[in-house]
Amino acid sequence: MSEIRIQREPRETIGLIGLGLMGSAAAKRLLSAGYPVVGFDVNADKCRALQSLGGSPAASPKDVAQAAQWIVLSLPDSAVVREVVEGADGIVRAAHKHRYVTDTTTGDPEETIRLAERLAHRDIALLDATVSGSSRQFRDGEAVLMVGGDRAAFERCTDILAALSEKVFYLGPSGSGSKAKLAGNLVLGLNRLALAEGLVFARALGLDLERFLELLAVSPAYSAAVDSKGRKMLDADFTPQSRIRQHHKDVALILKYAGQAGQELPLSRVHADILEAAMAAGDGDLDNAAVIREIARRRRPSQPTNDPTEAPRK
Repeated sequence: MSEIRIQREPRETIGLIGLGLMGSAAAKRLLSAGYPVVGFDVNADKCRALQSLGGSPAASPKDVAQAAQWIVLSLPDSAVVREVVEGADGIVRAAHKHRYVTDTTTGDPEETIRLAERLAHRDIALLDATVSGSSRQFRDGEAVLMVGGDRAAFERCTDILAALSEKVFYLGPSGSGSKAKLAGNLVLGLNRLALAEGLVFARALGLDLERFLELLAVSPAYSAAVDSKGRKMLDADFTPQSRIRQHHKDVALILKYAGQAGQELPLSRVHADILEAAMAAGDGDLDNAAVIREIARRRRPSQPTNDPTEAPRK
């Protein structure tokens, strides 16, 4: 692995497609680094938000590609990526000859590899540059980019990648970034779940949760989830920085590829069940910290709780 910490004077316009939580964080980083940004999202409000940041909204992915030399994607899944790239209004329909597409989407590695092969026939290099971290961490420069694709294309894009994150790792051929994101999200998601269960258990024991969270931060039980999600769990602040519904999609991909490899992942199966129950209870669009609500709901009927993080099942 090689870590990139490079910044040079930017010159080119960057096209950004997908302006949700992660995409808007990417826009802020690119604009603050001095890159002109032209962007598109199916949600018109998000396009207006880009304009308020100093970017320029476009009417379609094709129009973004027409205006920009470099393209960055931040989309929900591989199916949307495929449509944005190859659909009727996709970026490959633009007359402008762009050469590099950087995809930060957490997608299906096999789909990523196939798309990269198809784009290579058009002399377009696709880098899967997945993000480890929440939208807040991405915006604040604390996230990590994990990149797969052609090595020469990676080296050509180091300026843009460095603008997106101070920590960039090249991991190998196409699909490597997507694979690393799934493996990393497995660990990250289970850390969040363990923190939620630990806090619920500590409360059941009658411990002071504020003090207990301080203890976790300096004990061998520490993980980065303590910093990123502990306070949100205690405050029942589930304003999304990353969503339960999106992480459930990631866990489904994790289990798919584990099945293909013949590898059992018992903790991830439990995690998937908990995320499914959380979505069934109406929590799918809440921050991932809201898994504590699902853990808290799993009480015996004879033992009700007044915990503010708990919500009844719908």
